[in-house]
Amino acid sequence: MATTEKPVLSKYKDRMEKAVAALQEEFGSLRTGRASASLLDQIRVDAYGSMTPLNQVGAISVPEPRMITINVWDRALVVSVEKAIRSSDLGLNPVVDGTTLRLPIPPLTEDRRKDLVKLAGKYAEQQRVAVRNIRRDANEDCRKAQKDGVVSQDEEKRFEADVQKITDEAIKRVDEALKTKEQEIMHV
Repeated sequence: MATTEKPVLSKYKDRMEKAVAALQEEFGSLRTGRASASLLDQIRVDAYGSMTPLNQVGAISVPEPRMITINVWDRALVVSVEKAIRSSDLGLNPVVDGTTLRLPIPPLTEDRRKDLVKLAGKYAEQQRVAVRNIRRDANEDCRKAQKDGVVSQDEEKRFEADVQKITDEAIKRVDEALKTKEQEIMHV
């Protein structure tokens, strides 16, 4: 039978840090009016029966500020890549030229900017929920350790207060990242 260990705050803090870092990655995939290879990070292509990241089926480059090019390595995957880009929520229409796809980045309309702000808000809320779930896990682990006699009631209360403090900090960083991204998207 496994013995209960004393919960360690740094373990939960690291998990919360990863949630905030994941949000930054998701925000990188939201377009703000200029071309960036990270826009395509979330796109998966149906390649040989499995969903493969786009950057593993072709070379992505940004030759100019409003254009992304993708040189697909296997001619058979060009249609799958085009389909994956069209079905994504990025609003891009690829132009196929042999094994090369060109993605012109149109200027963002006011409606599209508002849609992107809503999407950014959705990403932020998902990470807030993830942080709260980590807090719940930490508190449950501490209660279990207290029940098993590994920590005292005072230590449990102190640990829960510390967990709440790092939770508040992580959620504050998520909110700040969202505010920054919203300003970046709405900036014309």
